[in-house]
Amino acid sequence: MKQDISKLLQKKKKNIIEDWMNMQLADAGLREDLMSNDELREQSAELIDALLKAITEQNLDDFNSASFNTVYEILSGISISRARQGFSPRETGVFVFSLKDAILQTLIIELKNDQETLIEALVAMNKLLDNLGIVTFETFIKGREEVILRQTDEITEISTPVIRVWDGILALPIIGTLDSARTQVVMENLLQNVVDTGSTITILDISGVPTVDSLVAQHIIKTVAATRLMGAECIISGIRPEIAQTVVHLGIDLSNIVTKATLASALKYAFALLKLDVKRIQKEK
Repeated sequence: MKQDISKLLQKKKKNIIEDWMNMQLADAGLREDLMSNDELREQSAELIDALLKAITEQNLDDFNSASFNTVYEILSGISISRARQGFSPRETGVFVFSLKDAILQTLIIELKNDQETLIEALVAMNKLLDNLGIVTFETFIKGREEVILRQTDEITEISTPVIRVWDGILALPIIGTLDSARTQVVMENLLQNVVDTGSTITILDISGVPTVDSLVAQHIIKTVAATRLMGAECIISGIRPEIAQTVVHLGIDLSNIVTKATLASALKYAFALLKLDVKRIQKEK
């Protein structure tokens, strides 16, 4: 190139960042509820500083150059943090592609009298900034997946609470479908609580499980077996008529497991096992 593009961009850095900020602030999807304008400017300045320092006449055509590693690290951090903050893919994409527009706009103005250099510079910068866009979306997806996995774990923990309903009696109401991963969480929570409390009776309440097929039944049986290995008796409650019919239709053998229609019935049975008698006391008149 007849002109050093890296020096040109460094010279026009102030104009570039102002144009870039104006484009971002003018966007209809600007999320001031998630990030203040000052934070946005600080984030933008950090990225543009790293990018313009990394660009040289020698590496302009090589976006895989080690010179850009710092740029990719900063951009990855921004993308992941935006995913965690709740920005959408479009909003994160605007952040990078508005930078592209600002830089290309500067090149067009400054090199309008040198068409050959302008074309070469536009091609090179397009490739570089498109690659930044790819990095942005790859890391944004990674950040979003981390958020989803964390939320899934939190929901699983919330939906499998182990309740100490009486001395020696634990209850675990299960809400939603049981799969292999969730069964593992259920067993771990239940067994740990059996050890921590020294309970001898556990109640699995499946009234919140929408359907019971052969796979769900196997998961329940495994949980019962694991509980018994820890020395605790396991009772299954919440057996609705439709679930009972399904179990019989599938030929699933639950004959060696105590089952009850309601949690109250299971609790009453548990009291009997512990030789406890609960009576209603009549108030004195």
